[in-house]
Amino acid sequence: MHIPPFDNQNKPIVDVDDALVPLNYFNIVKLKRGEAFAYQVPGYETCIVPATGTVDVEIEGETYANLGNRTVDVWDGEPEGVYVPTGAKALFNCVSDEAEVFVCGARYDKVLTPFDVRADEIDLVQYGSDDTKTHRKIKHILGTKYHDRVGRLLVSELFTVGQGGWSGFPSHKHDTDRLPDETRHDETYNFRFKPNYGSGVQMLQREDGKPGDAYHIVDGSTICLDKGYHPCAVLPGYEMYYFTILGGLSQRSLVQYFQPTHAAQLETIPGIKDMIAKFK
Repeated sequence: MHIPPFDNQNKPIVDVDDALVPLNYFNIVKLKRGEAFAYQVPGYETCIVPATGTVDVEIEGETYANLGNRTVDVWDGEPEGVYVPTGAKALFNCVSDEAEVFVCGARYDKVLTPFDVRADEIDLVQYGSDDTKTHRKIKHILGTKYHDRVGRLLVSELFTVGQGGWSGFPSHKHDTDRLPDETRHDETYNFRFKPNYGSGVQMLQREDGKPGDAYHIVDGSTICLDKGYHPCAVLPGYEMYYFTILGGLSQRSLVQYFQPTHAAQLETIPGIKDMIAKFK
């Protein structure tokens, strides 16, 4: 499902128990210097990630100062985040002129311990090639290195490298728990483009061999994926970014099932198997 950009007034775009992606939670909070935002999400662990701007974060008495270093846009520096345990009280204050903050989450019933992830702790992977039109970079905020500290939530930022090209290809899905072949992970994206008047397309093929849907995505678009194969592309001449939230039903590790029609192309894309391993 495509949710076009709109003024959400700091209210969840994907709320708890969403009809399409109940394992996900997503909010965008915009603040000016001195403004604060408090929240608590029972039944969901969350992560606070400034898209731009800097905030001071407090989680149940624990303080994490000066989170976020980007000013112009999401290309302007490395991401940072704070993990917020299930149901914990969270508060963040804007200490820059402005801040745009992603609050993302996954359903989880246990309470863990908060922690921060700074720019020098981001797990980076780059794969693909210009020749295969699949060149991209992934910055894992809550990736595999935090399996023992996070319940079901995976958080990353994906960037196309260069202008134009495909992402999420070869086409894959993760909508059914049937280990060892696949896991059920609901997924939510928020897209940005550079320049910001760029755009792209999100494909969604729910059944192999049958035509699917395509959504015209623009700067600020949110996509919710409950099932099906879901590659996306950016127009030539533009760069694309998408903030990625994955919430697992029975485990945190993601097992992707690649569409048999296109699976042979796993052997043609440099570094893609290393990328797959970073989500497990």
